[in-house]
Amino acid sequence: MTIQQHMRFWTVLIALFVLFLILLSDILLPFVLGMAVAYFLDPVADKLEAKGLGRTTATSIIVGIFLLLSCLFIILLVPALIDQLIGLLKRLPGYITALYDFFKPIIARFVDIEMLQASEEFRAAISSYASNAVKNLGSLSSNLLSQGLALVNLLSLLVITPVVAFYLLRDWDRITAKVDSWIPRSKLTEIRQIAKDIDFVLAGFVRGQSTVCLILSIYYGTALLAVGLEFGLVIGIVTGLISFIPFVGAIVGFIASVGVAIFQFWPDFFQIGIVGAIFIVGQVLEGYVLTPKLVGEKVGLHPVWVMFGLLAGGSLFGFVGVLIAVPLAAVVGVVSRFALSQYMGSPLYGRNQEQLEGDE
Repeated sequence: MTIQQHMRFWTVLIALFVLFLILLSDILLPFVLGMAVAYFLDPVADKLEAKGLGRTTATSIIVGIFLLLSCLFIILLVPALIDQLIGLLKRLPGYITALYDFFKPIIARFVDIEMLQASEEFRAAISSYASNAVKNLGSLSSNLLSQGLALVNLLSLLVITPVVAFYLLRDWDRITAKVDSWIPRSKLTEIRQIAKDIDFVLAGFVRGQSTVCLILSIYYGTALLAVGLEFGLVIGIVTGLISFIPFVGAIVGFIASVGVAIFQFWPDFFQIGIVGAIFIVGQVLEGYVLTPKLVGEKVGLHPVWVMFGLLAGGSLFGFVGVLIAVPLAAVVGVVSRFALSQYMGSPLYGRNQEQLEGDE
């Protein structure tokens, strides 16, 4: 096949994949989640299989434990998280007003702003805007729930996802072997290497970073709850969940928790310091223990690229797009690096380089 034929084939294939996502995005959520669960748990199934268990038995044990833990999480934590989130949203206007009262004298020493002089009007405006923001956030949450769970109802999510995960996890090795048999024999080595690179990136980022985020969520949520911080559970869990972007999770969690601690414990500097120390210990734990151990070497997914992929996937395909954003970002990154290496080793790059050296 010529280069033009290759490009035509892959262009048509990508176009069909995008069309597939657009047409069936409303029903894909349980299948994508099931595939993600199967990929995440496949190494555990391989280890149990190596110890002598049959693949079906190992899969049944793993999926059963996963379902049990998921049900316990939903029953024990979700109601508490929702309660704390609602309480935090209700208190948000008061926090903003308190911030204004705290910083107004400091700013007034250096800047004479007319708006600051009319403090009552400004405070009323701040409270109004904060209340509207909370209402808009609630409206957005309602819209997301109505658009997502109305199309893929909760029952199908709870029933179909475990079934899909079970069958994919049980047949994972056979599926990968079958896909391997479809690879053009002339390009077998190159495509296998690209697939290994993609799996390395996904294993390091998705499996490793997901485990890091889970551990950090448990640590931050438990620690902040133990020191008696208001809304500590929801702040801690959210902080851990967004820790896949370096420093962003810690910075957001630190500002939110220390801000709440100041209003709750002031002027008890010791208690406020404990809240700040929790995040210092968390950063040390993440940077020197969890990430080197679970994620390993640099996997090649830049945080900015991850954020772009998440936003683009969510904008185009909703929650399903968010789920497939990181795998697609990994695929694009690996293929782009492969294409660049091919270009760097091609005569085209060599001629340009010689010309540039001759010009110098």
